[in-house]
Amino acid sequence: MRVTDLLRILALIFVLITSWIFIYGYFSFSKRTIGLPPWLAGSDSKKIRVVKNKCGLRKPCADNYFAFKICSGAANVVGPSICFEDHMIMSPVKNNVGRGLNIALVNGTTGMVLKQDYFDMYAGDVELLVKFLKGIPDGILVLVASYDDPGTKMNDEIRALFSALGSSNANQLGFRDSWVFLGAKDIKNKSPFEQFLKNNPDTNKYEGWPEMLELEGCVPQKIL
Repeated sequence: MRVTDLLRILALIFVLITSWIFIYGYFSFSKRTIGLPPWLAGSDSKKIRVVKNKCGLRKPCADNYFAFKICSGAANVVGPSICFEDHMIMSPVKNNVGRGLNIALVNGTTGMVLKQDYFDMYAGDVELLVKFLKGIPDGILVLVASYDDPGTKMNDEIRALFSALGSSNANQLGFRDSWVFLGAKDIKNKSPFEQFLKNNPDTNKYEGWPEMLELEGCVPQKIL
């Protein structure tokens, strides 16, 4: 047998063996069950449940407590927001916030939002704020967020009214300070829900303004 004939036979055997391996592998693969990872599997797999706390709080509130989150404005660019029991009362998206003091009134027993408004403390009429604060009845929660400038037109009467609501920092609130606060009309002591940051060129986060403040927590429901 010539060498060329032998090479042809060996080549043919190689092709046959290779073809057999390919065909066997193909049909074996087609019979396999392909397992999907859990996140792509169907209804039989365990579902991942994401729990969202009211107002995006880090921890849920206990029974008979209301969840809230108050954010001050960022300089004069981003407006403040006030959330209560997962209801966004005031925010830039709702287009109901403004320069100065943004205030929401909530029934401390039912959690119902009664009123919200903002008061320009730079060029506005502060008597409107005085009237608003004096008209707050007992049992009402008061949520406050500053924006841009909350203190230029602040006077002693307004400071006293906020102090009566439980504020510890209203007496020093001034030009472009940051302030967030939750108090009540018939509070007996100072409120534990308050943050304050002085406008200071040496420590300001923004040019001309201190950083934005965020206050969140659980306030006890007033039981009648």
